[in-house]
This record gives sequence, C-alpha cells and structure tokens, in this order.
Amino acid sequence: MHVHVVGNACVDTTFRVSRFPAAGETLNASNYADGLGGKGANQAVAAARTGAAVTFWTALGKDRAGAWIRSHLDRELSDLEAIEFDLPSDRSTIVIEAEGENFIVSGVACSEVFDPIAQTALARRIAFGDIVVCQGNLQGAAIDACLRAAQENGARTVLNASPIDAAALPDFGLAEVLVVNQSEAKALTGQDDMSAAADALAAKGAGTVVITLGAEGCLVLDPDRRGSLRLPAPRVEALDTSGAGDVFCGCLAGGFAKGMSVAPALTFALAAAAIAVTRPGTLISCPSASEMAALIDQTELS
Repeated sequence: MHVHVVGNACVDTTFRVSRFPAAGETLNASNYADGLGGKGANQAVAAARTGAAVTFWTALGKDRAGAWIRSHLDRELSDLEAIEFDLPSDRSTIVIEAEGENFIVSGVACSEVFDPIAQTALARRIAFGDIVVCQGNLQGAAIDACLRAAQENGARTVLNASPIDAAALPDFGLAEVLVVNQSEAKALTGQDDMSAAADALAAKGAGTVVITLGAEGCLVLDPDRRGSLRLPAPRVEALDTSGAGDVFCGCLAGGFAKGMSVAPALTFALAAAAIAVTRPGTLISCPSASEMAALIDQTELS
C-alpha cells in the first residue's frame, strides 16, 4: 500500500518562553530556531520513517525559503511532488511555554492556492488500496476533491481536520478515518464530553472517528457505532507538544500501510507521539526510522 500525503510544507520558527504573553505584552524568548515544518510535511516524514512508501504532494514559493524547504524534504523523502508558485512560501511561528504547551500562527499563501487534483498528477497516481492523507491547511474544496478522487480510485482516506476553517469545512463524509484533537472536537460539535463529540462527528458523516486526548491517549469510535473506546498513551515527561499530533497522524497512516487494523495502528501512533513530546521541536522530534521499527515490532507482538 502506498501513502499519499497531501498538504503544506513551511519554515517553522520556534520560540521558547517561560509562559505565554498576555495581550499587548512582549516577552523575550529563552531560545529560538528555524526548522522544517508544516502539518503535511510532518505527517509525510513520520509516515516515511515507519517504512511505508510515501509520496508527499505540496506547494512551495519560488523563493529562498522554498528552496530551503525542498532541500530538507529531499533528505527525508524519496518521492516529493512540489509545485511552485510566485508567492512567499508558507511559514509558521510556534511559541512554546515551560510546560510544553504551544500556540501556532501560520502564513499559508501557497496552501491557499494549491489545488492538487487540478494542478498535479495526484488523481492519476492514486491506486486501489492506497492511503490518502489530508489536513485542514488547504481550501475545503481542494481537500474534498482529493478525498473524492481517493474514494473513486478505491483508496483509504484519512482526514486530520486541523486547522479548522469554520467557513469552509471539508466534507467529513469523505473521511474513512477522521482525526481531531479535543479542542477541535469541541469547536466542531459544541460538545464538552468527548464521547458525545465523537457521536456528533460520526453524525456529520465521518467513518472511524479518532479524538486525540494528549497525555490521556485517544478516543476512537468505529463505524458500527457500538460505543467509543479509549486507548491510553505511554506515560512520559512532556517537553514540547508541538508536532506530536502530526507524528500521530503520519504513524497512523504508516501503520495502515503496514497492514495494521485500527486499534494496533492507534497504539503504535500513540507510542510514537509519546516519544515526540519528550523532545524539542516539531519535525526534529519525530522518532527515527530505527525507533519506528522497534515500536512496530512491539505493537505487532502485543
């Protein structure tokens, strides 16, 4: 099975602070650095490190940042399909406080005009049994077109509906597996109880609903609607939670490509994300290929 990840790639600038600033307040960071990021890039690299065959479909600017992003992606991925626009490459600013929580602000000029089905060979490359992974960085209509093409070609669809654009949500009915975190689940459904939120997301058409719960693991509701199941996460000391959700989604897709069913794939993804939160950075925190192989062996033996 081949994994097609469709999404954004950007330059991440990360600032570490003792606490989040109040409105109007300026804080000096204890350190800061640039790195490769973007939910699409993070998930593609995580999936590739599981040993799955991965193609990453993305959009870059014809600028120095775009060349820098491409050079870093080429080190990680054997199959990169990157279209270029006369626009600034996407960028994100990540602010991380002492407890490891973060907030992120992104500029997504390239992602906003990226239409993978119209502008690339994606639809022709998707084969029966493949896995197509999308996030919320592209326009809702573009995401729908990718997921629809995947379904028409007999591929499995995974949608990480993050970030949320309430004005142009993708069609959850096109998602065989929908992944959101707690805050996204609440924003999408208005429900504080995550079991109720999962039911509400299923009512919107999603197949298997996965709600990540941070240190508490994840909640999963299968298409048969026989009740939700909670899977625990390994207990670790969190240093930086940025990028952990992307490791989770990329490993979930990689687990599927390895032939895992939903529960083992989720267990594997939770273990990989637990490693990521113990390390600083977004993509740089992702477990290595050798670490992924060890986790896969442990999962398959459990």
